[in-house]
Amino acid sequence: MKMNSEALAWLIRRHGIEMTHLSGGSHIASILSVADIIAVLYADIANVFPTAPSCDERDRIILSKGHAGAAIYAALAERGFFDTEELKTHYQNGSRLSGHVSHKGVPGVDFSTGSLGHGLPVGAGMAMAAKKDSKSFKTFVILGDGECDEGSVWEAALVAHHYRLDNLIAIVDHNKMQSLDFCENTIKLSPFADKWKAFGWNVYDIDGHSHSELRRAFEDALGSKGAPSVIIANTVKGKGISFMENDILWHYRFPHDGEEYDGALKELHGSMPPGVVDPYEK
Repeated sequence: MKMNSEALAWLIRRHGIEMTHLSGGSHIASILSVADIIAVLYADIANVFPTAPSCDERDRIILSKGHAGAAIYAALAERGFFDTEELKTHYQNGSRLSGHVSHKGVPGVDFSTGSLGHGLPVGAGMAMAAKKDSKSFKTFVILGDGECDEGSVWEAALVAHHYRLDNLIAIVDHNKMQSLDFCENTIKLSPFADKWKAFGWNVYDIDGHSHSELRRAFEDALGSKGAPSVIIANTVKGKGISFMENDILWHYRFPHDGEEYDGALKELHGSMPPGVVDPYEK
C-alpha cells in the first residue's frame, strides 16, 4: 500500500528492531541509518509495482550494503509485495528472508548482495542495458561508505561516467562507520564528494535523514542529463535509538531482551508519526 515516507521510515525502524530481536541477527545500526533513504525511495521516487514485481517498466533497486537487508524487506512488505507477518521469519531456518538481502524467491528484490562492492558494477550494467534497449527505467544503488574502500566501486564509477549513464543513481549511506571502526580510521574517504566529482559524477551532499532534502536530491538527479549521479546521504549510524547512535558496538549487535529491547521500543514510540500503528502491538 502507498504511505508517506515519514510513516514508512518509522515502520522500517520498528520492523528492524523486531526482526533482529527475534532472529538474534545483527546490523540493526545499519538498518536504522539507511531507513530514511529507503523510505523516500520506495514511498516517493521509484516506480515499483507490488502486484507485478517483475514488470519490465519497474525501476531497479539494489541494496549493495546487503547486510541492511531487513530494511528492504520491511519496505517491500509495507508496500504490499508480501505479507508483513512474514517479516517475523527473517534470518530463521527455512525463511526466504535471509540475513543479507536475497532475490531468491523474494518479490521486489532485483539482486542478492552480501560481499561488498558488487552492487554498483551490477547497477551500471543494468543502466547500460536500459540505454541499449531504449528502456526508460532507472537504476538506484544504495552503498555503504565503508564499502567504498572496494576497488570495484571505483571501476564501476569510471565505466558509468564513460558511458554517460544518467539513468544510474547511487546513494551512499554515509554514516562514517564501518564494521569495527570509523571509516577515517580504516581507509580515509575524505574528501569524499571531491572523489566522485573527479570521476565525473553529479554529486549531491545532503542530510540523509531529511526527507525533503532526499526528495529534492532524487528529483534533481532524475532530471540530470549526460552523467550518473551520486547522493552522499550523511547519516547517523543507529539513528533513532540514542544508545545505539554512533556506537560501533551495534554494527554486529541486536537488541537483547530486557533493557536494550524495551529501551529501544520506548524511544521509537516517542517518535511515532501521527496515524501510525505499531504492527506488533496486541
